[in-house]
Amino acid sequence: MGQKGCPIGFRIGLTKKWRSIWFGNKQEFGNLVVEDYKIREFLKKKSTCQGSAKITIQRMSDKIEVTIHTSRPGLVIGKRGAEIDILKQELKKLTGKDIWIEVEEIKRPDLSAQIVADGIAHQLRRRVSFRRVMKKAMQACTDAGALGVKIQVSGRIGGAEIARTEWYQEGRTPLHTIRADIDYATSCSHTTYGCIGVKVWINLGEYVAPAKHVTAVT
Repeated sequence: MGQKGCPIGFRIGLTKKWRSIWFGNKQEFGNLVVEDYKIREFLKKKSTCQGSAKITIQRMSDKIEVTIHTSRPGLVIGKRGAEIDILKQELKKLTGKDIWIEVEEIKRPDLSAQIVADGIAHQLRRRVSFRRVMKKAMQACTDAGALGVKIQVSGRIGGAEIARTEWYQEGRTPLHTIRADIDYATSCSHTTYGCIGVKVWINLGEYVAPAKHVTAVT
C-alpha cells in the first residue's frame, strides 16, 4: 500500500524553511530537540497563544529566540506587553535560559492550515455537524484565494460506534509537485466519545523564489 509523506518535510530546504534553527553536537542534540518540543507544547496550551500557526525557535550561545506566528498578536502581547513578559518568565523557568519572544501577525488566517485545522477541531468539540464545519472551512479558504483545499477527519465522527474517515476536496492539491506551495497541518479534537483527528492541506499556488540581486563589477 502506498504511504503519503508529510508535505512540509518533503519541501524543507526547497520551498519551506526549518522551524528550528540551531546547531548541536552529538552530546546535546537530543536534549535540544526535546527542549524544542517542550517549548512548543507549553505555548500551545496557553490560552493567549490560541490562533498560532507555527512557532519558530532559533538558538544563540546564551539565549533562545522564539517567534510566534499568530492571527491574534494583541492577545499574545497583552496590555503594555504584560502577557509576553509572563511567557518569558515561564519559559525561562522551563528551560533555564534567557528567552526572547517575537510575535509576527498572520494577515490571512484562512490560508493557514494550522489555524483552519484548530478551528475545525474546536467546532467538533462543540458537537457541530462535521459536514457543515468542513464545507464552511473549505469555502472560507477558497474565498481567501486558495487554489485547492482538502480536509480530512477521522475517528468516531458524530459519536458513531465504528470509527471512519471522511474527507472533502475542492480544487487541486498536488502533493508530489515540489514547486506547489502546500501548507499542511494536523489537529486533534478531544470529544466525550474519543479523539477525532483533523488534517488540512491548502494549495497556495506555485512557489516563487525571491529574486537574487547581482551587482556588476566593472
